[in-house]
Amino acid sequence: MRIVSNKKRIVRNLRRKRIRRIVSGTPERPRLSVFKSAQHIYAQLVDDTVGKSLVSASSLKLAGKSKMTKKDVSKEIGKTIAKKAIEKGISKVSFDRSGYHYHGRIKALAEGAREAGLEF
Repeated sequence: MRIVSNKKRIVRNLRRKRIRRIVSGTPERPRLSVFKSAQHIYAQLVDDTVGKSLVSASSLKLAGKSKMTKKDVSKEIGKTIAKKAIEKGISKVSFDRSGYHYHGRIKALAEGAREAGLEF
């Protein structure tokens, strides 16, 4: 088990707050918020004007079903949330990486969402 140091957590939260000052979700362009844990990744579309989650997807349903890498799972979650968003009539979103670096699993999720039709 990997333990994240307190300093890493503090620095990520500072980045997250800096990003959230700029990125906000509206009904026309909701915020695509991403959270990752050691094993799973979660994504949701949020309308910040009313504080409501519109669409969500997570890797919990994909866990144990196949031998995919974490990056492949992230890409599938990106495609899944994009399909759900398009079904609800949402085609443009604001990407909120939640303080994570745009690299690895976060980048894979964003690429999967773009491939499935979402515009950032």
